[in-house]
Amino acid sequence: MVALRMTVATLVLTGLVYPLVVTGVAQVLFPWRANGSAVSAQGRVVGSELIGQGFKNPAYFQSRPSAAGTDGYDAANSSGSNLGPTSQKLRDRVAADVARLRKENPQAPAEVPAELVTTSASGFDPHISPEAARWQVARVAAARGVAASEVLPLVEAKTEGRTFGLLGEPRVNVLRLNLALDERFPRRGAPGN
Repeated sequence: MVALRMTVATLVLTGLVYPLVVTGVAQVLFPWRANGSAVSAQGRVVGSELIGQGFKNPAYFQSRPSAAGTDGYDAANSSGSNLGPTSQKLRDRVAADVARLRKENPQAPAEVPAELVTTSASGFDPHISPEAARWQVARVAAARGVAASEVLPLVEAKTEGRTFGLLGEPRVNVLRLNLALDERFPRRGAPGN
């Protein structure tokens, strides 16, 4: 009987009380983070600042490829590809992505940034490097009918520095950059359409 009471007490404390207290504290102290860092545009949620998504339209900057699910960016299958450097399947996919990117970005430098053809461990990396964003500027500008010199300042403005000035690398949140594009150079439809 003592064991049953201890089990019920432990279940209530660790399964109900503790999660409710932690959730309540997070909602009070960090409501934006506790709710998933949702990003809104035109009054509706269009994504999360922490979860990458794919953009196919040439008028938008593209994220890293995703190996999550059959077509990528499948939230039910968050993972990397688990393919190693000796994998022929990986080499074939990367070669196909390089060819596609060169075709889609004829004015870009010949060297395709590695992160635009390699997946992240989670499959949902929301950031690319400033170099990868700059590499895509000519395509995005042409698709929007503006000069590259008008798009480049948006990339620079949306470049985030190292955390605390020393951790990580400079990065660009692709969703935030694409929303800034829509704000500066309006288009019909949501990002990715």
